[in-house]
Amino acid sequence: MNKIEIKNLKKRFDGGKWVTNDLSLSIPEGKLVCIIGQSGEGKSVLLKQIVGLIEPTSGEILIDGKNTVGLHGQQREDNFKKFGYVFQFAALLDSLTVFKNVGIVDLENKKDKETVRSRVQEKLSLVNLDAGTLDKYPSELSGGMKKRVGLARTLMGNPEIILYDEPTTGLDPITSRVVHELIVEVHKKLQLTSVIISHDIEIFKYVDSVALLCGGKVVSIVDAATIWESQDPYIYQFIRGLSTGPMQQEIPHDKNKM
Repeated sequence: MNKIEIKNLKKRFDGGKWVTNDLSLSIPEGKLVCIIGQSGEGKSVLLKQIVGLIEPTSGEILIDGKNTVGLHGQQREDNFKKFGYVFQFAALLDSLTVFKNVGIVDLENKKDKETVRSRVQEKLSLVNLDAGTLDKYPSELSGGMKKRVGLARTLMGNPEIILYDEPTTGLDPITSRVVHELIVEVHKKLQLTSVIISHDIEIFKYVDSVALLCGGKVVSIVDAATIWESQDPYIYQFIRGLSTGPMQQEIPHDKNKM
């Protein structure tokens, strides 16, 4: 069964160019899928359309078989609850402790503080952080720890689907690997459907499949386990960083430089 089914999705802003242009993509339930593509290709815009933060110009986004485009009121809120969104730079509030960052929604809803603290500790343990982290501030955390805290905050909503926007941006290779392994661990432990945007080719070791965006649509979908053997011209060019190939027109060139 497909957890997410995107059909002929189109999006442009204020009459400009099509950012998403007749895009279709199926994401099976329980799978870990990576979406790749050049900078400015609209990958983050796609994620925001999937979760419902941006309304598409046309097309359908089916979650569990139900079209979620145009939902309002309680139906829209119920759809939001299925998702967790992990931001590119963790998006922690510097003035709040880890406890308050992770438990912010429950605390704002006036839930019992000790109950919230217990839930926060539970989610932190899922991302391999102990109770000693609770009272620290973001400035006291490493980049990798901030990413973990951001994920723990997302898990507080008990999502069925997690969307990751460049989860290893700004991290060194060792920490990036730790974050990738953590994503897989959480994905399997909680039996989630996960979608990752990434430029980090190391992610191919951890995901089930890879979808490549070009010209606002999915032009290739390949099995991650065999991606380096793929002869698909788009995949071949992108993962090797070649300046010639089917995406050649999308790559800016300066003819005055050799």
